[in-house]
Amino acid sequence: MLILFNKYFNSHLSFISHISYRAILSLLTSFFISLLMGSYFIKYLQNLQKYQIIRQNGPKTHLLKKDTPTMGGVFIILSIFFSTILYCNLSNLYIWYVITILIGYGLIGLIDDYKKIKYKNTQGLELKWKYFWLSIVAFGLIYTIYSNNSNIIPTHLIVPFYAQNSFEINYLYIFLSYFIIVGASNAVNLTDGLDGLAIMPVVFTTCGFTLISFLSENINSSNYLHITYVKNSGELAILCTAIIGSGLGFLWFNTYPAKIFMGDVGSLSLGGCLGTIAILLHQELLLLIMGGIFVLETISVILQVVSFKFRKKRIFKMAPIHHHYEIKGILEPLIIIRFWIISFILLLISLISLQVC
Repeated sequence: MLILFNKYFNSHLSFISHISYRAILSLLTSFFISLLMGSYFIKYLQNLQKYQIIRQNGPKTHLLKKDTPTMGGVFIILSIFFSTILYCNLSNLYIWYVITILIGYGLIGLIDDYKKIKYKNTQGLELKWKYFWLSIVAFGLIYTIYSNNSNIIPTHLIVPFYAQNSFEINYLYIFLSYFIIVGASNAVNLTDGLDGLAIMPVVFTTCGFTLISFLSENINSSNYLHITYVKNSGELAILCTAIIGSGLGFLWFNTYPAKIFMGDVGSLSLGGCLGTIAILLHQELLLLIMGGIFVLETISVILQVVSFKFRKKRIFKMAPIHHHYEIKGILEPLIIIRFWIISFILLLISLISLQVC
């Protein structure tokens, strides 16, 4: 597309090829594609009567959502993909790494959602097979990154708020990359339990990565902020804004009361994208701060399982933790908005950490 811009636009419009303008266009394009596709997709699923399967042991208020369509992640993925293809420099390998996860994890999530709807239960894809395929895609991507671009991922880990800023972990970095990708995908999946709860933290986190993508490409900015210089990382900002625009378009339909849920096809793919972008920008630990809501939800599940297994007692009334607050009687919109506020505060703390290091 950049070639088309250079060939067909005159000098007065050449500014469009600049990263910042392409990023804005990418956001707007994915937003409107998401809006347009969302309307048709919801009607299509309603006609097919493809609705979310509600777990019987969940909060009773969720039974009212049994006629809400799911798999909204399909039009999230398509809007991100089309916007990325339109505005990104497709010779940039970073773009294809993220697209691989977006589509690969999206397909796994789609199969999971389809099996839930077909067999009318919440099990979907067997857990062992789900993690098997998530792992295969993650390791395949990590291997490709190391094989084709051994200089993309250094063996040092950037530590936020740490004066020395980094330390060597050598080949443990490969396993860290795996856990970041798979862990982020499942963390977003666990968070996606209330209307709009997961998508705004995804948007906030991606906003942070958009800024870091710009800064990482500039050697002066990266040196000043003590972040790793990543050549050509600016193109990731365009993909990030595509995610932001698509997420906001999806929120139009997913905000309380939701007209559609993203399903595993959306949560797994978006989480995988966040993990991959964090790895490419060398901000793995910063993702844990920016995506603190996802970390909180995941830890609540782990603590609940461990406590019940060894103590036969539950720490929370129900996990993930957003269900705990639901059962305590806090209204769903209040939980959602408060989690959004926390996510935004964590984004600001993350950005502050860049200058503290």
